[in-house]
Amino acid sequence: MLTRLKTKSERKLAKQICKVVLDHFEKQYSKELGDAWNTIRDILITPSCWQYAVLLNRFNYSFELERDLRLKGYHTLFQGSLPYYPKSMKCYLSKTPDRMPSERHQIGNLKKYYLLNAASLLPVLALELRDGEKVLDLCAAPGGKSIALLQCAYPGYLHCNEHDSLRLRWLRQTLESFIPQPLVNVIKVSELDGREMGDAQPEMFDKVLVDAPCSNDRNWLFSSDSQKAAWRISQRSNLPLLQIELLRSAIKALRPGGLLVYSTCTLSKAENQDVISEILNSYSNIMPVDIKEMARTCSQDFTFAPTGQECGLLVIPDKGKAWGPMYVAKLKKSWTT
Repeated sequence: MLTRLKTKSERKLAKQICKVVLDHFEKQYSKELGDAWNTIRDILITPSCWQYAVLLNRFNYSFELERDLRLKGYHTLFQGSLPYYPKSMKCYLSKTPDRMPSERHQIGNLKKYYLLNAASLLPVLALELRDGEKVLDLCAAPGGKSIALLQCAYPGYLHCNEHDSLRLRWLRQTLESFIPQPLVNVIKVSELDGREMGDAQPEMFDKVLVDAPCSNDRNWLFSSDSQKAAWRISQRSNLPLLQIELLRSAIKALRPGGLLVYSTCTLSKAENQDVISEILNSYSNIMPVDIKEMARTCSQDFTFAPTGQECGLLVIPDKGKAWGPMYVAKLKKSWTT
């Protein structure tokens, strides 16, 4: 009986998968990722095995919540020793696909935790944020990475930019839900086209995060409108150009000596390694920063696919480590041009 019910629910789930997108991914990713694609695909099309990390909000810390997570068998992320891992950041993972309920947005009340894909903390940690630095989150909505940055350090200035007006509202609400008023005063939220930021604020920032618009593999697979999904797939080849333009703008906004981190939530080589190769080939003052050590330290929590780059990591969903996709690349702007 239980098996029959399970099969029925799996059939119901399978109906929700967008065949247009899955077929497209099958062709592309079986070539790019080889045998690993079979496991990745099985996890991506089965939301019941997805995992959710719990990022505690240091501005409304709950000892009881942390104790309860430990009692439920959750463990802290990065139990190894990352070169940069601030004590103020506390993120808990479950080995099972357990999901905490989301907290409701209440004006005047800060939330105690944020649910996220644990791999999305890698770009944040790669930035190595220090107190007092000027930081740009170029494509900031829905705000999870901005929230995570503020768990790491107190920036002197944090500029959160989001071009899409609907997503901008979401970003504002996220910040309001997690950040106390005094800190809100050092945060600027803008709605600029990210490609214009470099000209608007040249060499203004110590650190820049470009969490770029991309083929969001998890979401695209569950597109309810197959016509819209087909249009998305047809437009997919335009994304690398946008991503490169955003990176060019970010480089202009970055001061010499500053760090830039690029991230996406897609497996696509064209939007990941190829974009970064294009940038490295066209700038003499942009240097790759080796982040292989991060992969070594995180291997107990994440599975990585080879990228062929010392400065780039690709987290792929795996059994019991259903995190990602998440591509992270780290670059530095040198003093010489």
